[in-house]
Amino acid sequence: MRTVLDVVGVCLLAAVLFIVLVAFRRRWLSRDGGTFDCSLQLAEKEHGRGWALGLARYVGDELQWFRVFSLAWWPKLVVNRRQLDGISTRRPMGNEPLVTYAGHVIVDADLKERTVHFAMTEEALTGVLAWMESAPPSTQTYL
Repeated sequence: MRTVLDVVGVCLLAAVLFIVLVAFRRRWLSRDGGTFDCSLQLAEKEHGRGWALGLARYVGDELQWFRVFSLAWWPKLVVNRRQLDGISTRRPMGNEPLVTYAGHVIVDADLKERTVHFAMTEEALTGVLAWMESAPPSTQTYL
């Protein structure tokens, strides 16, 4: 009986430690501002499949995306604004409303080598568009 309680106690302690570390990591990533909730479709699958909840932030010419439930201090995806050829938006389809944050729109970002699918609020999309347009004139791409 004691070993069962010890195992349960260790599991509880590990869960609490994980939650504290995830919260600290999010706070650390948000320290300079420019962060917003943003999901990413990690795998090209049908609508509603392959999505991961995340957090995005602006760092200079880069948009960095981090998984929410991860302890990694480095981004899973980095998009340089010079890579962006254009973006389009659409409403979530299929199961996408179930796997993304409520009220988010899907943003299909055309990069030079592929298309990346994000889910974000309309306000965050406005920020992304402003960030894209604020590039120096020599690097700007027009949508």
